[in-house]
Amino acid sequence: MSAEQNLTSDMFEVDKRLGLKPVVDFNNYLQKAFGDGPCTCIRCRTSGGDETGYEYQHTFVLDGQTLNRRFANTTGSDVLNALKKAWLSYTKVDLPTLGALDLSAVKGFVEPQLHKRLLPLFLASGLVREIDGQWMLQVQAGD
Repeated sequence: MSAEQNLTSDMFEVDKRLGLKPVVDFNNYLQKAFGDGPCTCIRCRTSGGDETGYEYQHTFVLDGQTLNRRFANTTGSDVLNALKKAWLSYTKVDLPTLGALDLSAVKGFVEPQLHKRLLPLFLASGLVREIDGQWMLQVQAGD
């Protein structure tokens, strides 16, 4: 096989780790973590959608589409558990539960169209917070 043929075949090889069940499950989870439209919880209905004073965001606009976080399925512990399984399956090492989150590593096993959902979900669930420009995993993820 020539070097050019080898390069071409490498470009089209798919990372088999992307088909592992925990990785596929995490991508599905990320897709379903948000519902269409603004949040309709009692607080948001009462405030007319004004989230001033909320600890965690309820409504998001991603690529011009208004979405809401599905609270029942996206507690910090739920997000962490799904992430840990996918991380372990993909990287073959445990996810460090403290310290900086390697967001680029997470994006390595997340479908590109879902990348824009990662940080909003991680922040809204309380899984991470920004400290000095880094996304730090929290000891206890909030809801």
